[in-house]
Amino acid sequence: MFSRDRAARKVAGFTGFRTRGLVLMALIAALPLGACSKKKTQATPAPSSSAPTGPKPLSPELAQKTLAKVGDRTITLGDYAAALERMDSFERMRYQSPDRRKRLLDEMIEVELLAQEAKRRGLDKSEETTERVRQILRDQLVEDIRKNAPAANDIQETELHAYYDAHKDEFAEPERRRVSAIVLDTAAAAKPVLAKALKASPTEWGALVDQFSTQRGARSMPNSPPELAGDLGIVGPPNNSRGANPRVPDPVREAAFKIEKVGDTFPSVVEADKKFYVLRVTSKTDGRERTFEEAQRAIRTAVVQSKVDEQQKALEKNLRQRFPVKVDDAALEKMPMPAPNAAPSVTAAIQPGGGFPRVPGMAHLPGMPKPSSQPQ
Repeated sequence: MFSRDRAARKVAGFTGFRTRGLVLMALIAALPLGACSKKKTQATPAPSSSAPTGPKPLSPELAQKTLAKVGDRTITLGDYAAALERMDSFERMRYQSPDRRKRLLDEMIEVELLAQEAKRRGLDKSEETTERVRQILRDQLVEDIRKNAPAANDIQETELHAYYDAHKDEFAEPERRRVSAIVLDTAAAAKPVLAKALKASPTEWGALVDQFSTQRGARSMPNSPPELAGDLGIVGPPNNSRGANPRVPDPVREAAFKIEKVGDTFPSVVEADKKFYVLRVTSKTDGRERTFEEAQRAIRTAVVQSKVDEQQKALEKNLRQRFPVKVDDAALEKMPMPAPNAAPSVTAAIQPGGGFPRVPGMAHLPGMPKPSSQPQ
């Protein structure tokens, strides 16, 4: 969590990308969607038997107890309990001790201070804030739809079997191969190394990696087997999204699945991303189809998500009929696209699930709806 001095500097200066995004999030927390408002705070409702275990419900009297006053706004015990309720169980565990609970309250106060300053500066009327509020409302609607979906454990087994039979390819485990490589900067340097690698034993392969490769793989780990020298990790078949590996470019991945036997070296140098790879497969795991029993938990999750998707599509179709949508395709085609290396806007940077830095301990800002996410 940033200190009060840092918070003050951010409010005063609004310098840089991080400040603009944090202030924008704080500002949204202060809009009518927020929990820290002048209206009467409701007691935390008791959780249903199927809901995850969270903080114990508060009585109406406790829920309205004032914890802090920030300008003309009040943070109540009910607001604090709501902030905890929106966290997952792992995040909530961080706030068991008295000093950590105080830290959470400090974070809520800092957000409120930033929100009030942002409103004084008129940022609540900015285009970025307006767009973000629309996204929050969309996420809240999706969350409401999800609440009406059946619980995973309530799905009938006949429906689970039908889904499994119709989507067996989704529950198949593809073949996986472990890849090692000697990476060089030029084709001229790679060709003589390839000639040696084609005849090299595992120990000799390790020596070639140490001598020639520009990238350090598993050979940098103590006591690692020589055949794992230059290890790039495990990949699945080409064009299989679950088999991707950021360390293995697509041409290298494709070549790895053309190697016939474990321990063999690909007979050609593979060029990818302006590097040249001498490639060897060090192990493989055969593909297999998961049985219904093995995949049942994933099937239940998928069936629930499919029902949520169906409801969303039905709602969108209904809305499009009630509120006709007209698109100017010609105007869209004339839209200039930003450069590939252009920095993202603040609004784009703070999408749910994105990489924008948040205040530590705050899974969601106090009083804000939890971003929708698909079940895992």
